[in-house]
Amino acid sequence: MLVIKILLILTFLFVFYQDCKTRLVYWFLYPLIGILAFIVQAYFNNFIVAMVNSLFNMLLVATVLIVVAIYSKMIMKRDFINGSIGIGDLLLFLFLCFTFSTITFTILFSFSLLFSLILHFILNHKNKDATVPLAGYMSLFFATVYLTSFFINPVYLYSY
Repeated sequence: MLVIKILLILTFLFVFYQDCKTRLVYWFLYPLIGILAFIVQAYFNNFIVAMVNSLFNMLLVATVLIVVAIYSKMIMKRDFINGSIGIGDLLLFLFLCFTFSTITFTILFSFSLLFSLILHFILNHKNKDATVPLAGYMSLFFATVYLTSFFINPVYLYSY
């Protein structure tokens, strides 16, 4: 399990690096994150519970994306994909659904978005038109969460 967590952290950090540097991330890193994260979750829960958690997480993310898409079209008058959010961000959202139990995921997903907003304001406060490397910032947040799981009892991250 140690090796899988380390690979997961390194993958998150690689997504962070690529997204911040070029705003382009290798597509295969997203499914790799999902697979590795699901293995970790299934290790702490059984397979069925991990699948149910992932399905509820997908429902939550789909709801958020539908609301944001409606807001983007109606209020902002922009295209949703590549106007408000990138495909890489959507892929990360999808594969993050395999990370944690639903309650933990909801909290971490919300705080990762808040973390991304604050980090972007701090790092790019002068450039108003810059795109946000959302997948990169969220990957940094989740890498930190998995890194801290080495120092705390990680069962609390997977309990429901």
